[in-house]
Formats: sequence, C-alpha cells, structure tokens
Amino acid sequence: MKIVLHGQQAFGSAVLDRLIENKENIVAVCAAPDKENGKIDPLVENAIKNNIPVYQPSSWKTQEAYDLMKSFDADLCVMAYVTLIVPSNVLNLPKLGSIQYHPSLLPMHRGPSSINWPINSGSDKTGITIFWPDDGLDTGPILLQKECAIFQDETLGELYFNKLFPMGIDALEEAINLVRDNSAERIEQDLDKGSYESWFGKAEAKIDWSQNIKTIYNKIRASDPQPGSWTTINGVEVKFYEVSLLDQTTQNSGEILSINSDSLIIGTKDGAISIKKVRVAGKKVTATEFINEHRIAIGTICG
Repeated sequence: MKIVLHGQQAFGSAVLDRLIENKENIVAVCAAPDKENGKIDPLVENAIKNNIPVYQPSSWKTQEAYDLMKSFDADLCVMAYVTLIVPSNVLNLPKLGSIQYHPSLLPMHRGPSSINWPINSGSDKTGITIFWPDDGLDTGPILLQKECAIFQDETLGELYFNKLFPMGIDALEEAINLVRDNSAERIEQDLDKGSYESWFGKAEAKIDWSQNIKTIYNKIRASDPQPGSWTTINGVEVKFYEVSLLDQTTQNSGEILSINSDSLIIGTKDGAISIKKVRVAGKKVTATEFINEHRIAIGTICG
C-alpha cells in the first residue's frame, strides 16, 4: 500500500520509525506547520533524515490541501497525533480511507485532552482507539481498541509514555495490517454512552482547597507535566509535581503544615499532600528551595 503518514511530535516520529522498520511504502509525511520558535518537529526531522517528502499545510480546509492529498494517490492515510481539523473530503481521498489514533476508549473522552480527563475524574482504566475519522470530533467508526489500567499514583506523563504511547504504535501497526487484509472493522460509536471534554487547561488545573484530598490529588496527577496543577502561595503562582498522599488533616484546608528537608506538606479537610518539586515562573525547583527563597512560613494558607 502507498501510505501517507500525517502526524507530529515524538509520537508521529515513533510511528514513522515503525513504518520504516516494516518496509511500508511511505509516499509522503504531512505534519503541523513549523512553530515560531524555529524548533523542527521531530516527525519532520525524521522524515527529512529518511528522504521522505514532507508537507506542512496550515489548513486542510482549502482547495490546495485537497489537491495535495489527491496528488499522493495514496491507498491509506495514517493519522498519528493530528491537531488540525481535516475535512471528510480530504480524509476520503486515499483509496482505503484514513485511520486515526486517539488516546482514550471512544466514545469516552472525545476531545483534545483525552488523557487528562480520566485521571482527573479518578478512573481506574483507559486505553487507545484506532478509528475511521469523519467530520465530527473523534466520532468516526471504531477499527480497534486496547485497554489499560490507570494506577492510583500514576501521572499524565507516566500513563502516556509508559502505556498509551507504545500501545498506540503497536495498534496502528495492527490496524494497517487489518486494512491491508480487508478485515478492518467499522463499529459505529454510540455517542450517548460516551463523553466529550474540551481542553484541560489552566482553569481546570487550578487547585480548589475546599475539595476532598482525592479530588485534589487526581487533579495534580492529571496535570503532570502539563498544564501543571497550581495554586498561589503568598501571591506567587506555584505548580506542583512529585506529589504523594499523607494521613494528616488540618482545620484550615490549604494550610502548610510542615517543611521537611525534601518536601513541604499541605493539609486539607481529609488528608494532606507531600510536594517535592514545584515550578515557579517557568523554573522547576525543589519545594524546599522555593520555601527558603520566598521565606514561606508554616501556617501559611494557599490559594
């Protein structure tokens, strides 16, 4: 099959490695437009290294983008982490259509922050879906799915890189072979049994100290490393990392209970959290370094 790989970042690059390893016929790589900071996308860098033509339209909703995809005369488009909207008239140009990776068990957690939300809600499982994209947002028929557990202390970064990332590469490989063998399923999604959530951004990552400890802890895990769960301490915005639960309480939720050699302890109405690393003004430091530099006293109330 003649394959177009459409993606970006480390995941797109890793998928390209797998396709090259499998000696697939990659006729083009499509990637996101270059960023203003001048950094080259890992997928673009990898494609150039392997002498594969690279195309980076700023929109797929134009006649030029349609003509570009048509010119590839591809059998299949493999979408590995795509953030631009691709209309169905472009998706359907390859002879066998387009398949896409999504890091959740569709129809649950459709949308752009599908790894953050299940952790934030305290779910104990998630997974990946390979589906046939259409004009909706992650609403197309399902080709295959793989499930995995979410451990109670697992962060967003750990869940993605240790599980959903490698699972996705293997699943795309499996899906390509199913398409090639004409045995790929198209299972319609029951959207009424699923959910859609928008971006898990700064507003969603803000800590509400009136909530119970498990809710606060889940929010911190769901935000590590991005966007970073945060609060203010003496007017300074602080993001928390490397956090664990403790069996301590306080009458004043958000109160700094103690400062140790490697962490600070903040209490809630039904528990406490131990924080080892924080990010302040874009710089990650140990919690004790932050406390010492800003002269934060025990008893200070966060938020």
